[in-house]
Amino acid sequence: MPETKFEVDVDSAPDEQPGANPFNRWHPDIPAVVEADPGESMRLEALDWTGGQITDNDDANEVRDVDLSQVHYLAGPVHVNGAEPGDLLKVEFHDMGPLNDRSEFGFTGTFSQQNGGGFLTDHFPKAAKSIWDIDGYTVSSRHIPDVEYEGKIHPGLAGCAPSEELLEAWNEREQELIDKHAEDPESIPNHPTGEEEPGVANPPTPNGALMGEMNPDDAEEAAEVAARTVPPREHGGNHDIKDLSIGSTVYFPVYVDGAKFGIGDFHASQGDGEISFCGAIEMAAYVDLEFDLVKDGMEKFGVDHPIFEPGHRGPNFEDYVTFCGYSVTEDGEQKYIDSHTAYRRACLQAIDYLKQFGYTGQQALHILGTVPVEGRQSGVVDVPNACSTLALPTGAFEFDASPEGIEHNSADRGDICVTDNPLQ
Repeated sequence: MPETKFEVDVDSAPDEQPGANPFNRWHPDIPAVVEADPGESMRLEALDWTGGQITDNDDANEVRDVDLSQVHYLAGPVHVNGAEPGDLLKVEFHDMGPLNDRSEFGFTGTFSQQNGGGFLTDHFPKAAKSIWDIDGYTVSSRHIPDVEYEGKIHPGLAGCAPSEELLEAWNEREQELIDKHAEDPESIPNHPTGEEEPGVANPPTPNGALMGEMNPDDAEEAAEVAARTVPPREHGGNHDIKDLSIGSTVYFPVYVDGAKFGIGDFHASQGDGEISFCGAIEMAAYVDLEFDLVKDGMEKFGVDHPIFEPGHRGPNFEDYVTFCGYSVTEDGEQKYIDSHTAYRRACLQAIDYLKQFGYTGQQALHILGTVPVEGRQSGVVDVPNACSTLALPTGAFEFDASPEGIEHNSADRGDICVTDNPLQ
């Protein structure tokens, strides 16, 4: 086992860690707290993405009331000796897993339409929560019976620090989108309108910002412009790609000296799209990784975004039932080659299908967000409809979840925890 270079205490607040504090913003001046040489391996630990705001109980109000300004607590930054702008930081994921000696559960949430929302928030506006037991790499939930499988474990978020120029570009282009939405909400494709709908982007805010080990006075000033960690961007960030699992190799663009790599938001499993926003099985975790450099790699590879080689770690499902969706909204409006709408329709078809076995809509939503379903843009050339597909592995269920099994496998399967109260 490699040496642990960043350790967390799950019983302490993110800003009261016994060692170095994690960070939850992107800024080039956040100081590195770990040093690595090319070829060096190490272990890093991370809190769950909420920093302990969600606990192992049946109270969905915890999800309803999450403070989304203080999330994504990342291990690091790691200074990799010799890394320079224009290089690619090569990161190999040798192993990862839950902190079983300190935290043996994971959680999934549907975020309130008034606080975060999600991909299907108009269909599921109330906050909800399911708790998962994590036994090695196998997961199961008391809130979603008869589902047990080997999870597709991965970090949801990883990347290198942006340069000042890149940070300015992020803030400028995302603010332009926010301003455009404020002027004409209906001008933003794929974004639902209404007072309770989530915003189109998250601008910088010092509220909830944790700037690692930066000097407090400098941290206060930097937090005014530091980028939120919500989306993926050129440097990496919150990709939520389930296939960045054990054995994967990722090449991250380097924009500052030393790269200043950070990682966190670990998932015990997830389906393609993480469709309930907090759709994965979120957990505190460790990762064993190895760093190396490709000098001038951005030019050599012809890339300015991350690329990765997936590992070959399971789960290895054999049988699937696949659902199709097209570029036509639920109320019959025709869109043009709209894969977003098409994937929504495929997901909604799958949810209605799972209801036939006795699951509620919220349970079905959490199944699709956590079981490693395979999402595809299966067709993008046949006007006017894109075709998106969602393949659900039937091996994740402890009964026959194929179409032939519907007649004999419907049952009362309870429900997850759903709040009855709006956001306070």
